[in-house]
Amino acid sequence: MKVTPDNVKEFILEGLECEHIQVEGDGRHFEAVIVSKAFEGKGMLQQHKLVYQVLGGKMEKIHALSMKTLTPAQWANK
Repeated sequence: MKVTPDNVKEFILEGLECEHIQVEGDGRHFEAVIVSKAFEGKGMLQQHKLVYQVLGGKMEKIHALSMKTLTPAQWANK
C-alpha cells in the first residue's frame, strides 16, 4: 500500500491533538505543517521528537518526513 498525505495526516492525528495540520507528498517524501498546543514550552527538536513518537512504527512506511512545527501562538503570528 502506498502511503498518501492523508494517511500521514491521520497517523499524526491519532496521537496528537492539532489545531492545524497540512501534509503534502509523493508517497515517499512528505512535508508537514503541524500546529499543536502540545508544542508549547518545547524546543523544535523536542517538538519533532514528539511527532516521531506519535508516528512510532508507522515511520517505517514513510521514507522521509520534513516538518514545520508551531504552537498556536506562533501560527497566529504567521
